[in-house]
Amino acid sequence: MLLRFSYQALITPLVACLSVLGVSALQFPRLQSLLINKQAASLEILEQDIQAEHLRLSLLKKLPSFGYDNFMANWVYLNFLQYFGDDEVREKTGYSLSPEYFEIIIKHDPRFLGAYISLSTSTSMYAAMPERSIKLIQQGLHSITPQVPEKSYYIWRYKGTDELLFLGNSQAAQNSFNTAANWANQYSDPESKYMAQNSHQTAVFLSQNPDSRYARIATWAIVLNNGVDEKTRKRVVKEIETLGGTVSSTPTGNKITFPPKD
Repeated sequence: MLLRFSYQALITPLVACLSVLGVSALQFPRLQSLLINKQAASLEILEQDIQAEHLRLSLLKKLPSFGYDNFMANWVYLNFLQYFGDDEVREKTGYSLSPEYFEIIIKHDPRFLGAYISLSTSTSMYAAMPERSIKLIQQGLHSITPQVPEKSYYIWRYKGTDELLFLGNSQAAQNSFNTAANWANQYSDPESKYMAQNSHQTAVFLSQNPDSRYARIATWAIVLNNGVDEKTRKRVVKEIETLGGTVSSTPTGNKITFPPKD
């Protein structure tokens, strides 16, 4: 009996690793070729690579984790970062695979707090699929409580951001920010207290004026203050300026100036 248990303990992680490596092998030779010849790659070749990656992700969605859910989520997240960070290729092919990565991540680790901001930004802002982003966030929220993971109120803020800025659903956004405020109030640290106050104020803006420029600027500031890349920063600053606000950099971070009137 002991021999059988040891054999299974050895084989299970081995099968998991081989399965993941096997799926990765479907793409690796082509990916290496693409990286070497990226400068000369035609749009047709790039599109073929996107199709190959889509196939790989489809297979990963069906692949069992054999109990290694966190490993799978982390590994796919690293794959996403490589995908999202390739600005040269993304300018040609877009970001349509963003939600595919995150469907796998949310499935295996819905409490992966750090992944949600990337999910919201890449899927709603760049892939133009806010409905898909909100659906995935909502799926993850079924496995989340105010205390697990720590400071999970941020996830409600990301959901409210998508609802307000990309769907224009101020009522849903108001509910999300109210929930974020309630969850943040369960913590006593200064950061959480500030987030509770900020979330509550945004909800108040929306309750008084569903088209509030203040609320939209404050919500864009959420995106801006989450350590975004320079490309995203430029886009967010432009959106804030369009709404009548200004952004300036200070030693302590970004300073947002609101317009005189809402």
